[in-house]
Amino acid sequence: MNRPYPPHGRPPRDDAPERAVRDEVRLYGLNAVRAVFARRPEAIRKVYLAEARIPALQPLLKWCVANRVGYRVVDDIDLQKLAASSHHEGVVADVLRDAPMPLSTWLRDLPAGPQCALWLDGVGNPHNLGAILRSAAHFGIAALLIPKESTLSLSGAAARVAEGGAESVPMVRLGRADNSLAQLRGAGFRLAATLVHGGDDLFVAPLPERLVYVMGAEGEGMDRDFAAACDLRVSIPGSGAVESLNVASATAVLLAEWRRRVGRSAL
Repeated sequence: MNRPYPPHGRPPRDDAPERAVRDEVRLYGLNAVRAVFARRPEAIRKVYLAEARIPALQPLLKWCVANRVGYRVVDDIDLQKLAASSHHEGVVADVLRDAPMPLSTWLRDLPAGPQCALWLDGVGNPHNLGAILRSAAHFGIAALLIPKESTLSLSGAAARVAEGGAESVPMVRLGRADNSLAQLRGAGFRLAATLVHGGDDLFVAPLPERLVYVMGAEGEGMDRDFAAACDLRVSIPGSGAVESLNVASATAVLLAEWRRRVGRSAL
């Protein structure tokens, strides 16, 4: 249907919070849904919203009508069920997943000059992924690089935490680690292992114009052999009152320092 259902209409029975459709993701949160509409409106498959959100989402609803995309006005309980979260902010959308691009494609289309990317070596928490995407979008980071064997993908929770950043930062699927390292270095990148202890002081160490920060898993940190294979190793100095920053907070610090010193011209 191209018109809203009654305000208290119930979604169909097959709209469970976890859908079996592999190429769709259920997004929620105002900024997450608006960002998809701004960048990839053709990916939107269905929209659910609270009645109070109708004025704020008029452009999206008009687009849905014009393009025969269904939307429903539902109550808060239904939105919570659809999102599997109380943090839906009055809107939920089923969206085609934007598949990660191959590393070779990303490198082929990457502009010359200063570039920074993030290699997520074991990051899996969706809230950390969302916070990393938000920081990456804020600092104009070129991509998130996802290892070949990683199951990491964008979820509704990650997209909400990213506050629209998920649509600004492409995900790139890596091949074999050794081949990926060679491709990145061939494109002028150097890789920096990020360590809790034992790396060079981030605020003193030279940072190259084309840099990939390798972020380790939450808790375990980076694989030692992988860290040794990187071109440099950096640590964020602190007071010692806590062992370290979590991976999302550390990412924000690392990106801010690269942007401050090197990457201003890339904005």
